[in-house]
Amino acid sequence: MALTSKANEMRQNGEDVIVLTVGEPDFDTPQYIKNAGKIAIDEGLTKYTPVDGTVLLKKAIINKFKNENNLDYSMDQIIVSAGCKQSIFNLLQVLVDKGDEVIIPQPYWVSYADMVVYSGGKPVLLETQYDKNFDIDPSQLENLINDKTKLFMLNSPNNPSGKYFDSKLLIELGKVLEKHKQVFISSDDIYEHIHWHKEKFQNMANVCPSLNDRIIVLNGVSKAYSMTGWRIGYAAGNKEVIKKMKTLQSQSTSCASSISQAAACAALSSACKELPSMTAEYKKRHDYVVGQLNKIPGVTCKETDGTFYVFPSFVEYIKNSKTINNDSDLALYLLNVAKVATVPGSAFGTEGHIRISIAIDTSSLEEAMKRISDSL
Repeated sequence: MALTSKANEMRQNGEDVIVLTVGEPDFDTPQYIKNAGKIAIDEGLTKYTPVDGTVLLKKAIINKFKNENNLDYSMDQIIVSAGCKQSIFNLLQVLVDKGDEVIIPQPYWVSYADMVVYSGGKPVLLETQYDKNFDIDPSQLENLINDKTKLFMLNSPNNPSGKYFDSKLLIELGKVLEKHKQVFISSDDIYEHIHWHKEKFQNMANVCPSLNDRIIVLNGVSKAYSMTGWRIGYAAGNKEVIKKMKTLQSQSTSCASSISQAAACAALSSACKELPSMTAEYKKRHDYVVGQLNKIPGVTCKETDGTFYVFPSFVEYIKNSKTINNDSDLALYLLNVAKVATVPGSAFGTEGHIRISIAIDTSSLEEAMKRISDSL
């Protein structure tokens, strides 16, 4: 957000900055979803809704889980919030107390660790290696679990790396977690549909059903349906945990926007013909950017499994540079010299990388890659 703000400030001062920091689709919300929002306004659906979401939207979410993920939930196992981010925040607030430990694989979405700290807990970072494609070592997870461990947080496909944790690995992780009954698991599936791994999307609840009473699945409509500003997320899982999240939400934000809920209901209830084409476009951009970055000496960029980010390693480049000492220096250099805004990997717990958003038109990406290459 800080880098985006700085880039926008430079733009306002007349500088030609290409912003590759923002984690939101560049496509418009599909028309049928916008129409549902308009109809909701015209029909006067502008009042408070139940704190945990409208009956129609909760039913649509239950049907989505059943039809797309083969998961069964009841109404009291679902809560709708003002974005997936709020769902994650609420979960941590009701689950984590002072002294509790939360295991987070690196790299991780920037807010995870700070949300844990805010809840009174301690983030315990699980290291992964780029040369091993960020795979999680089950024995390493086992070694980090103790009697203070309360939660294991998983995000797949992952922001910032684009890594998808396949069913084979999830089963191995599940075997470890099965032995530790006090540990809950959060499965952040927000990039579920922006996914091109050869395996059909699976999460921990799919492959380890014996853990389902401890798994909270988190999702939303922002990324897949290009609805970031509509602010609708949801969580599903253990009804006692969901009930506590509802209690907390009732004393903070109350319900999510009634208009947005109507639009989200339409998004989840009808086949979105735009979704495959949007994902195909992300993959096309991904292939181009990966190819261009790998032409730069000292830069390694592996192909990802999904999302609209790439997360190249500049470790070798930084090591050989006389002026750039770390990824923060690199991000500032690219902003000031190449006029391209990116995010340093250290913000995500992984030094020596930068995150590049490909949620921007191809011509801008082509210009950005030329600028980055020329400046380095």
